[in-house]
Amino acid sequence: MDINIKRTGLERTMELRNKGELYYLVFPRIEELGIVDHLFSTRLGGVSKGYYSTCNLSYTRGDDKEAVDENYKRISEALGHGKKLNDFVSTFQTHTTNVRVVTEEDRGKGPYIQRDYTDVDGLVTNVPGIILSTFHADCPPVYFVDPVKRAIGLSHSGWKGTKGQISKVTIEAMTKNYGTDPKDLICAIGPSICGPCYEIGSDVADEFSESYTSKELEDNKILIKYPEHKYRLYLWNAIKLSLVKSGVKEENIIVTDICTRCNPELLFSHRIHHENRGNLAAFLALKE
Repeated sequence: MDINIKRTGLERTMELRNKGELYYLVFPRIEELGIVDHLFSTRLGGVSKGYYSTCNLSYTRGDDKEAVDENYKRISEALGHGKKLNDFVSTFQTHTTNVRVVTEEDRGKGPYIQRDYTDVDGLVTNVPGIILSTFHADCPPVYFVDPVKRAIGLSHSGWKGTKGQISKVTIEAMTKNYGTDPKDLICAIGPSICGPCYEIGSDVADEFSESYTSKELEDNKILIKYPEHKYRLYLWNAIKLSLVKSGVKEENIIVTDICTRCNPELLFSHRIHHENRGNLAAFLALKE
């Protein structure tokens, strides 16, 4: 299949791979660590129909459960090592900064068994084989890998989560529970809407001004003012700043080169497809 990806910037930080019909994106630098399996899904290679076509990974948008189950099975095969539906643990996203510590008792909470929690936008674990899962259609995923303490985290960082510093909260959870030193972390900001595509109003801009100083906003190119009280919000830059301020080395932060809104044939985008869409997902698991 000939797939054209529109990329941002000059550095190619992600690669498109396939397992049979399923196409997905990976960070080669994360792969090179050798201790985790990960991917970010695309729309391609599932069995969902209509505007869920074809690899929708959400059970809450009206798609057929059997189709979503099959899509997860294909994801598990791409992740490898005999992973199954009962290895996934999913967030229950409501744009919070709540981070759940995932233990063996949580295994399967998501596509396999019903979640007994709500309002969770981030997950951390040190249990090998559990697949952390977050859902996306323009909001960035953030991957956290601690190769020293062998612990991982995965967070959904939309504008509310980014404003609330969910990356900082995730790192704090890893430090508290696993002894993670932020300087050891390798972090990656995954496919999502890019700054030039993300127009916001003054209300959201004002909220960001409460969390960042005017100097931080300007120096890090987080908010760019446009006419008629409009702005462009560069979430990737805001998340990167949050990671650096939390102690992550700048050279250990990988930023995607792929925008969801720029690639609507490959990726679901809320700005393009609105409610008539499926959900993408990010996945991260420690190797057993």
